[in-house]
Amino acid sequence: MHSARWQPSLLIRASIALHALALIAVIAAPAQWRWALGALLANHALLTLLGLWPRSHALGPNWTRLPAAATARNEIALTIDDGPDPDVTPQVLDILERHAAQATFFCIGEKAARYPELCREIVRRGHAVENHSQHHQHHFSFMGPSGFLRELQAAQDTLTAITGQRPLFFRAPAGLRNPLLGPVLARLELRLASWSARGFDTRSGDVARVKQRLLNGLRAGGILLLHDGNAARTPEGIPVILEVLPAVLAAARAANLRLVTLRQALA
Repeated sequence: MHSARWQPSLLIRASIALHALALIAVIAAPAQWRWALGALLANHALLTLLGLWPRSHALGPNWTRLPAAATARNEIALTIDDGPDPDVTPQVLDILERHAAQATFFCIGEKAARYPELCREIVRRGHAVENHSQHHQHHFSFMGPSGFLRELQAAQDTLTAITGQRPLFFRAPAGLRNPLLGPVLARLELRLASWSARGFDTRSGDVARVKQRLLNGLRAGGILLLHDGNAARTPEGIPVILEVLPAVLAAARAANLRLVTLRQALA
């Protein structure tokens, strides 16, 4: 595999230029170091805030919607995070099969290694398994290049060995990242994907509210987010995704939307 060349975004190029100008300014006029430091701190604060905004494009390419060609084909993508889960994922697969719908599962490498047959079953049923990091660490967005490379490469190796499919997409844990992720994605030839609508179904057990959040984003080109792993439960103890998914799939069919995987949307 040949690494793709990283193309820094406009903001990152401006940030690099700012660092160079600040250095020149301090060398030329050491007494102005406070102004230079203030400018750099403001720049880093901006970069940090943008990294905490999962749908931001300022740090580099980010799939928040499907490409124009897929949108024109009336396609929509359902993405399912944090699995595989031995109790929830099989039920999700059965629901998808009943509705003849395909989905993209962003799987955590260490969970996939724990339940390899379940990952293989996802692919066998026509869905896609993509990279959601090896360990889904809470401090992921604070990692540097070596940490990012270690997490993403480990998940690439794990998921490829299990499914026979090399992941083409990456979703950061909780969608959070920093500017140092871009070069690692380019090196591993991964596309960053977030979403256009999410149900917040790891936090809320209110089926009606989770469903409405997704239905509000139900339009061609949309990327919907639900969770089979870490799923919140209803008051009756049922994983929210199992209660919400049938209604979302039925609504998509009624709207003549075709559920596809992210890799199918590339066509």
